Amino acid sequence: MTSNSLDFKGRVAIVTGAGGGLGRQHALALAARGAKVVVNDLGGTRDGAAGTGSVSAAQAVVDEIKAAGGEAIANGASVTDFAAVQAMVAETIAKWGRVDILVNNAGILRDKSFAKMELADFALVVDVHLMGAVNCTKAVWAIMNEQKYGRIVMTTSSSGLYGNFGQANYGAAKMALVGLMQTLSIEGAKNDIRVNCLAPTAATRMTEGLMSEEVLAALKPEAVVPAMLVMVAENAPTRTILCAGAGTFEAAHITMTQGVHIGLSSDAPELLAARLTEITHRESDIVPLSGAAQGQNEIQKMMAFVGKP
Repeated sequence: MTSNSLDFKGRVAIVTGAGGGLGRQHALALAARGAKVVVNDLGGTRDGAAGTGSVSAAQAVVDEIKAAGGEAIANGASVTDFAAVQAMVAETIAKWGRVDILVNNAGILRDKSFAKMELADFALVVDVHLMGAVNCTKAVWAIMNEQKYGRIVMTTSSSGLYGNFGQANYGAAKMALVGLMQTLSIEGAKNDIRVNCLAPTAATRMTEGLMSEEVLAALKPEAVVPAMLVMVAENAPTRTILCAGAGTFEAAHITMTQGVHIGLSSDAPELLAARLTEITHRESDIVPLSGAAQGQNEIQKMMAFVGKP
């Protein structure tokens, strides 16, 4: 694949949280490759505490895009406000007639250890990251089904996939987005709606104070953008979790081991405990195509056991 093969001419993209950091780079990259871009940003701080409804950050990105010869509009809707999101999508349709790409990037941080975390901070982070993505996706879902084309990216995180101290709220929301992607990729397949997850490592406002200056310099947000472009292209994969940072790209998978049939005897708990290492062994593990694969595997193992002489 050459660097010129990802062409977005004629495509319309919405990028949330695009007033700065990674979202800004997403918007600039899509516009540079021909997409018309809605630059959405609430204009708040990284903890979501201020800037309600300000489009100044988004407008600055729009001005950048226009100065480079691209097309873009700014929008200050909060992703947590479904009515405002619907209005953003309606404005997009009125101006450009379609929505091909949605990059769910908006997010905030309210980091604390779980012991010290207020439930309000947990709920707010889940609301912005998870429900924000749900609201935006719901607002474009019928449109993408009708036009039989759509590319959606959920921004997950290594904190969700693998955990990170002080980020129980953020991690829970980010892993929830993987679950959302898994089902929407199945439901959208018949109408060519491809849904993927991006797990970025990038130096943005969200990471200030968390890493050394040397490391931050290497983790440019621009280094993550190629993964996003691939996941929203016409020949994009679907149901893929791509990790990206510092120019390195990986894929994350949720797998299932082959398992062992234990049965329903009274000593099943003891048998399970005794064979737990065997059950968790990852040789020959699989990436299930849907949740039904777990039940199918369990029934097959049971039937094989019953059929033994």
